[in-house]
Amino acid sequence: MAILERVVILSVTAGTGHMRAAHALREAIQQSNPAAEVIVLDTFRYTSPFLEKVILGTYMEMLKITPVVYGYLYRQAERGQPLSGFAKQEFNHILNKLTAPKLVKFLKQTRPQLVVCTHPFPVGILDRLKSQGLFRVPVMATITDFTVHSFWIFPGVDAYVVASEDLREPFAEFGIPLERVHATGIPIDPAFARPVDRLSIQQKLNLDPCLPTVLVMGGGLGLGPLAEAVQYLGNGSVPCQLLVVAGRNEQLRQRLLQLAESNCHPTRVFGFIDNIHELMSVSHIMVGKAGGLSCAEALAKGLPIFIVDPLPGQEERNTEYLCRAGAAVQVNRVQDLGREILSCLLDKRRLWDMSAAATRLGKPHAAREAVELMQRILQQDLPAAARD
Repeated sequence: MAILERVVILSVTAGTGHMRAAHALREAIQQSNPAAEVIVLDTFRYTSPFLEKVILGTYMEMLKITPVVYGYLYRQAERGQPLSGFAKQEFNHILNKLTAPKLVKFLKQTRPQLVVCTHPFPVGILDRLKSQGLFRVPVMATITDFTVHSFWIFPGVDAYVVASEDLREPFAEFGIPLERVHATGIPIDPAFARPVDRLSIQQKLNLDPCLPTVLVMGGGLGLGPLAEAVQYLGNGSVPCQLLVVAGRNEQLRQRLLQLAESNCHPTRVFGFIDNIHELMSVSHIMVGKAGGLSCAEALAKGLPIFIVDPLPGQEERNTEYLCRAGAAVQVNRVQDLGREILSCLLDKRRLWDMSAAATRLGKPHAAREAVELMQRILQQDLPAAARD
């Protein structure tokens, strides 16, 4: 088996999920070979800070202020839309013009054996470089949602990683050979695959082992009606205790701390943390957004998901997928959240069925399996004499 020694992972800071997937892969690579040099590059920040500000700034403002517009643009760019191919082509032309020269120089300096992309934008840049003969290293694209969008699809990608087996089929419609598509799962921190001492974590968090624990999350940016959900659950008829993660949104965290003081039910508030696997291990239900990474982490812990107000676009698609699979419930109004959760907690069979569905979809070893795929790709890419 080929040894991973130098790997570059290209990502983009759009939310936190893409970079978290990149860091999960880096950790898994270094577990397989501690001496490996693994570089995680925030592609736009490195190649074109101006482009990062314009594109990602617009993206984040759109999600916060006019999510409906973003959802419309996302759906227009999905397969079957007449302008999607042209728009994708023109967008990638602009990306290449502004980012390719510096990225080519970086790749020549680092000389990676393989490049992994956890965001679609770098995939398009590398595809153009490969078509121009400027780059010949194998490329692996890791899709971080429970859907396949046309912006990920490029002929120059050597291997795709998807969340589950049934997400391989759409690639055939795009003309991508299915042998290039591997259902190893969305890469999550290897910590999610390690056993934990639930009692010890409960004691550390000062949790009552006799009360249901509800984990409330808003993703790394703390988006969505998080405060409203905490207020309704914290003062509702559901006997529970709340663990609330506000992410990097400090203003939201302060507001949540104030709510926690007046809540009837025990409420603990966290900012951005690196032990979310522990919180998920002691929770019975997760309430939050439908970000691909957060959902993949919850599934790895067999945690039923209650999704409130998913953002238009990929979060809507994630919600549809997880609800069809029986692992999630979409709650259209925050006011209905307490009733939905109470119904689930009182119906032990339903809660067990949701947990079982989550466990079936969960892939706690996804990062390790992606690393094994990288090794196989390199093994195939070696000259015959070197493989023997």
